[in-house]
Amino acid sequence: MKALVKKFPKKGIWMDDIPEPKCGTNDVKIKITHTAICGTDLHIFNWDNWAKRTLELPLIIGHEFCGIVEEVGPGVTHYKPGQRVSGEGHITCGHCRNCRAGKRHLCDQTIGIGIQRDGAFAEFLVIPESNVFPIHDEIPSEIASFFDPFGNAVHTSLSYEMVGEDVLITGAGPIGIMAVAICNFVGARNVVVTDINDYRLELAKAMGANKVINIAKNSIKEFYPELNMINGFDVGLEMSGNPDAFNNMLDHMYHGGKIALLGLLPKSTNINWDNIIFKGLKVKGIYGREMYETWYKMTQMLKSGLDISKVLTHRIAIDDYEKAFKIIESGDCGKVVLEW
Repeated sequence: MKALVKKFPKKGIWMDDIPEPKCGTNDVKIKITHTAICGTDLHIFNWDNWAKRTLELPLIIGHEFCGIVEEVGPGVTHYKPGQRVSGEGHITCGHCRNCRAGKRHLCDQTIGIGIQRDGAFAEFLVIPESNVFPIHDEIPSEIASFFDPFGNAVHTSLSYEMVGEDVLITGAGPIGIMAVAICNFVGARNVVVTDINDYRLELAKAMGANKVINIAKNSIKEFYPELNMINGFDVGLEMSGNPDAFNNMLDHMYHGGKIALLGLLPKSTNINWDNIIFKGLKVKGIYGREMYETWYKMTQMLKSGLDISKVLTHRIAIDDYEKAFKIIESGDCGKVVLEW
């Protein structure tokens, strides 16, 4: 089968012809129709320090996908060939304290598809039945292909009460952009997005942000009067992984405010702890999606009218994958979907 493989320990990704994966007793084999490129895939493509210490090569990359069930193992009970599905990219142990308590997103034995085992950038993918998620007929496959980052946006955005709140989102990547639509959908008063990429800020504006701010050119506080704000933001969603952005968020939080932290900050990040302690801020780390409550909420919000289609900016045939990665590297894009 055709697959995108990280074959060599250097920048790049390579199309290869490899054997199809075998379907185990409790596995589902999926014929891939659409995949989306994640920031993680770009780290792997560039072969940065994280990729060097995390991956064992060769490896099929990719964990955002949609496809059709091709085959099921003899122990599979809930799926059959022909069904349209996506799937959770985190495979959990099922036996640890958190898994047994129904908190599988907190499993400390998690294996990532396309990171610790072969991924979805291939004609076929095999995953456990427990990781498969059915896609409703109303939801297009190209949207379902990036349910993974959409789930990150949903998990982060719904961490705190949003109705009537002023929300600051730092980072206008695809997850931050989708978070704009989610916050509006659940009743936020103001949704403000900061970044230094004007292209992505315009996407955030198109998704419904009340104000987008290029933080390299303007300060946040100068827009308080326009937003009818006095004291700061009630909820912060940190999506950038940038220490300056996070500290800027802390400076502009209202006392008693709440922050959901999704962006991966460098270990060397310094913060002003006075902002957290004396303001009484609550900071919550977010990793992945709640299995499978987040997936249920994603589906129901889309069926109820939530529109995230504007975040999808490029559709590219898989044979032009090099073009797709160049677009991702440029930063002038939302989600880039590869069509198989």
